[in-house]
Amino acid sequence: MTKVERVREALEQAKADDIVVLDVRSLTDITDTMIVASGTSTRHVTSIGRKVDDALRAAGYKPQGVEGLGDGEWVLIDCADVITHVMHPKTRAFYALEKLWSEEFGAREDGRRERGPRR
Repeated sequence: MTKVERVREALEQAKADDIVVLDVRSLTDITDTMIVASGTSTRHVTSIGRKVDDALRAAGYKPQGVEGLGDGEWVLIDCADVITHVMHPKTRAFYALEKLWSEEFGAREDGRRERGPRR
């Protein structure tokens, strides 16, 4: 299972909403893939972030950094070639990362845009 698949699986198991995977290899040198997902509350965002971090570590990947677990508005898990953003819906709407990377800069979505379960 690839790193992206591990992250996607952890997000799905944690019941993350609106999972979007962006291939940004042609746009930046900082990462190959950005994954954006939402939680339903700050507690849910924090829980999702921890589950993704745990899943990556269990698979032998060591994230270079995990930020935002304290406030639950936006958790970032930096695993070098895969950066995961788990955001509260209001924070996600404000920053619109997937729109920024997919429309303004022309990133291709991997064709596997998924919607998580709604509550």
